[in-house]
Amino acid sequence: MTSGELVAAVLHGDAAAQRRAIAKAITLLESTRADHRAQGDELLTALLPHTGKAFRLGISGVPGVGKSTFIEVLGLHLIKQGHRVAVLTIDPSSSVSGGSILGDKTRMEQLSVHERAYIRPSPSSGTLGGVAEKTREAMLVCEAAGYDIVIVETVGVGQSETAVANTTDMFVLMQLPNAGDDLQAIKKGVMELADLVIINKADIDADAAMRAQAQITSAMRLFGLVNNAMGSAQAAAYDSFWHPQVIQLSALHNTGVDAFWTAVTQFRSIQTSNGKLAERRRLQSLAWMWERIDAALKQAFRQDPAVSALLPAMLADVAGGRIPASTAARNLLAAHASRA
Repeated sequence: MTSGELVAAVLHGDAAAQRRAIAKAITLLESTRADHRAQGDELLTALLPHTGKAFRLGISGVPGVGKSTFIEVLGLHLIKQGHRVAVLTIDPSSSVSGGSILGDKTRMEQLSVHERAYIRPSPSSGTLGGVAEKTREAMLVCEAAGYDIVIVETVGVGQSETAVANTTDMFVLMQLPNAGDDLQAIKKGVMELADLVIINKADIDADAAMRAQAQITSAMRLFGLVNNAMGSAQAAAYDSFWHPQVIQLSALHNTGVDAFWTAVTQFRSIQTSNGKLAERRRLQSLAWMWERIDAALKQAFRQDPAVSALLPAMLADVAGGRIPASTAARNLLAAHASRA
């Protein structure tokens, strides 16, 4: 299938043809072959005018917090409201074998077979930050295909894997009721970037969920993200900006999802009105460009014949303790720069 045929199928194909075209397009974009990269650039350029209308929602949290269960419940809820939902799930790649299970679809039994939903699991392939290298490109393909809600589920994150916050319109952090004390909440760097925090599995221990909500709210107050006492003029200005909230829900029992989506809708309305959403996307596009430049420079460095010729000796010297790693790195960079 040519790039033109692929673009036509993504934009105007019937349901079955469009799903196949989306899958082929994302596979093409994820390919590391040089000819595929050129085709991928052509494809994205053609699809770009048809993107930007969807709302991009990032969902993150530690392993076992219930991200997949929550996304299925939320997706079905949104489909009932008339939305089309695309879900991009990122699966961690093994540092030993390099493989990924890509099993998130099995946790979303109902959503994965719904005609108004599309789920695409992708391996992280060593990319840090909780997302895959081509997650942004995959989002654009789904938007061009008419999905108006795009959800990105990250790998199970710790305290510093925050790339999804720089990829989506809204970053949602999921927490467990017994996730630690106030100090632990403050230490989580990922907390500072969250637009909304949800305490999942609140049905297991209502008291623990309430404590967690209070602790996280307190931590956000220290960050300056939650309202403190203020005068009427300050309050009026305060209301024109979004301030992170902390809510409880139970994805398993489908309780609290309405309140969650109400908060998301409020966020979208406020951030659209004050221009913050457009500014966020503009900055993300620029950051995306620099990320691709960094990746391309790294690839060019590794493929440089001068570097390849010098690399075995440098590796042996560093491994043997004869020269510092920093010196070897400078030598390799100098070889690349002189050839360039």
